[in-house]
Amino acid sequence: MKIALGQLESGADIRANLAAIDRFAAQAARNGAALVAFPEYATYEKKKMDATFPEVAEPLDGPVCRELAAIARRHRIALVAGVVETSEEPGRAYNTLVAFGPDRGWLASYRKIHLFDAQGFGESTFIKPGPSTDPVVFEHGGVQFGLMTCYDLRFPELARSLADAGAHVLLVCSSWVPGEHKTEQWLALNAARAIENSVYVAGVCQAPPVSVGRSVLVDPMGVVEADLGLEPGVRAVEVSLETVDRVRESFPMFRQRRL
Repeated sequence: MKIALGQLESGADIRANLAAIDRFAAQAARNGAALVAFPEYATYEKKKMDATFPEVAEPLDGPVCRELAAIARRHRIALVAGVVETSEEPGRAYNTLVAFGPDRGWLASYRKIHLFDAQGFGESTFIKPGPSTDPVVFEHGGVQFGLMTCYDLRFPELARSLADAGAHVLLVCSSWVPGEHKTEQWLALNAARAIENSVYVAGVCQAPPVSVGRSVLVDPMGVVEADLGLEPGVRAVEVSLETVDRVRESFPMFRQRRL
């Protein structure tokens, strides 16, 4: 199966962001991808988080998600993207990943559980952590995909729980905040999660200046199969269940670990 990484340069214009998602989804489908993944905050993003995030938030059956579902249907491709979802708490929203299928509609949603309160960045001021730590995995085309969001990448127990739940590919949808050594950490952590869980990791990031770019697909041996660099773009890359099985047979960590 081919999956595509869609590296966006999202801003505060929701309609423009949806138009970019539509263009990239169309290109991914033309390139033979069965699924395209977009970053965290794909539909609304700013360099600095503020009160407008909960103000623009919508329920998951609102206009933004309806348009994302329509894009998936129109281009006959599964689509994963980050949205701002309304919560029950005034002044705070959920940072949510949604997944739509090309014909079945809704596939999954995941509310980010590890909020980025670091480097002087207080995501939890305006975003509410997801109440459930249960791993979110969905199937498409015979492949199991696990959902993670940005700062989650620093918490290896979440990636392991997704692998335990059957994930072959981890979709790490991100807007990785720039800073000293942050690009190096982004690349190293994507590779680490792939190697230690014998999975593919698709780390899909916002482009500079809001984020670091460098969206990557890492195979279960830690080999970087694609790196999108710093500019917005989309690229389709092959993932193979046979590769996952072969690596897990060579390194049978799931049978050998002692808890």
